[in-house]
Amino acid sequence: MKPVPVLADSIPVPEKKTVYPQPFAALLEGRVKRKLGDYFGLSNFGVNLTELSPGAISALLHHHSRQDEFIYILQGEPTLVLGQDEYILRPGDCYGFRAGTRVASQLVNRSSAVVRYIEIGDRSTGDEVEYPNDDLRAVQLPDGQWRLTHKDGRPYE
Repeated sequence: MKPVPVLADSIPVPEKKTVYPQPFAALLEGRVKRKLGDYFGLSNFGVNLTELSPGAISALLHHHSRQDEFIYILQGEPTLVLGQDEYILRPGDCYGFRAGTRVASQLVNRSSAVVRYIEIGDRSTGDEVEYPNDDLRAVQLPDGQWRLTHKDGRPYE
């Protein structure tokens, strides 16, 4: 069946909110992510419509070895944490995260209003994600799935 245009808000939210193990998964309770690209069967890059409630974070502070990311703010004023710097973003602002820079980033909603943004990321294979503030490491397996471990390689139970 040929896909037809749809209202982005009508695309279902996945039951599983994150690949993070506990206790990290609980930190994303205020994040709602609609996987727009997956809905249309896109395989070379992902596109998400993401919403952060007040106090919510986009992800743990992290950086990718191989995958680029891009965000475009639609609504609200999130704080972009970028290494040691912070920037308040507004609707219309955008930012591109180049892979391999080792500069960790995340969005934090420190406002009292909902934040909505589009995030786009490529799906280059063999990516590794480092989380400088947390005992977590993610390695992308050949099948595209993620293996998350402690930094010393021990699996999470």
